[in-house]
Amino acid sequence: MRAMLCVIAIGACAVQDPQPGYDDTPVLPGQKWKVHDKTRPRPERVTPGDVPSDAVVLFDGKDLSKWKGAWKAENGYVEVVRGKGDLVSTEEFGDCQLHIEWCAPAGGKAQGQARGNSGVFLMSRYEIQVLDSHESITYADGQAAAIYGQWPPLVNASRPSGEWQSYDIVFTAPRFKDDKLESPAYVTVLHNGVVVHNHAEILGPTAHRSLPKYAPHGAAGPIRLQDHGDPVRYRNIWVRKL
Repeated sequence: MRAMLCVIAIGACAVQDPQPGYDDTPVLPGQKWKVHDKTRPRPERVTPGDVPSDAVVLFDGKDLSKWKGAWKAENGYVEVVRGKGDLVSTEEFGDCQLHIEWCAPAGGKAQGQARGNSGVFLMSRYEIQVLDSHESITYADGQAAAIYGQWPPLVNASRPSGEWQSYDIVFTAPRFKDDKLESPAYVTVLHNGVVVHNHAEILGPTAHRSLPKYAPHGAAGPIRLQDHGDPVRYRNIWVRKL
């Protein structure tokens, strides 16, 4: 009898409330949900890994069908074909998390902006600079991982030329209302795992030697990789819509 009671007790403890939480707690400021609200929707399950299960894989080392442009894919990467123009994603994105890896060519005597120059453009307008900045000096807001022409990275996390580097970018698109800017774009960037921009405000579309200025545009835009005349390589490109 005692053993039977123990089994019953264990079984009772194993039964879980299908809707755990509370309905007698205060409402959170700025939300419609209460603290520990039992009716609040739970997050969708995503399998983590090198590529999260809900990510859109834009380039897997072979397939360029999700891009427009004349670059070439071989040996697991895609390389800028100089003079052929930019590589542009066919799908458009607004708020997103972007992972991309790049490699500036080793060797060469060029310096500054002529050393492994390219760029990752969000919504085809807002550039995170790609450049070999390991042992090459240029203006601060034009080096690797800069929000070009606006904000230098907090630190220089560059690896030597010829080595693969990574950007992990969390981007919040600007909002417009009645053709006026309601809120600017923001970006957080990790360069080789190091935070180099922490929710930095983007001042407008990036430009060379001129001030940025917002103009109304859609809620989404393509990701664009820049042909600046240097044979920069890219691989492992995926994005999550936020």
